Amino acid sequence: MRVFGHIGTYRPGDTFASRLEMSAARVHRPVRAGVSGTAAEGVDSIVLAGQYEDDVFAEDTILYAGHGGRDPKTGRQAADQELTDRNRAFHKSLETQLPVRVLHKVVAEDGLSVYRYEGLYQVQAAQYVRGRSGFFIWLFTLRPLRS
Repeated sequence: MRVFGHIGTYRPGDTFASRLEMSAARVHRPVRAGVSGTAAEGVDSIVLAGQYEDDVFAEDTILYAGHGGRDPKTGRQAADQELTDRNRAFHKSLETQLPVRVLHKVVAEDGLSVYRYEGLYQVQAAQYVRGRSGFFIWLFTLRPLRS
């Protein structure tokens, strides 16, 4: 069952050593994909891992590039994105306004990469825009939920 909101006792600032650890904790279930969700239910969690050149993580706004169009060898955007199931999931979250858990890959004090739980966000906008590489991408705006 998909959960929208906090999981157990995990709260913003908690860190995870790996994607496997996040999956086991059920904070972000997929071990590879950056988006957990379906077109029917919406997005319950995302991971910002520095993989998409159009992603922006700022204090009050996240711009999250949609799924697809990347070259599997180079990781660069190589084609226009399409309205796939994962991208449709963001549209569903925009409609329902259910919270999305956000995790961010960061470098810890010891120099190792960890995944930090940033908290709950809402999808506020969806745009089909030309990205940095010149290809059209889905760009989703998320803003933090204030408790």
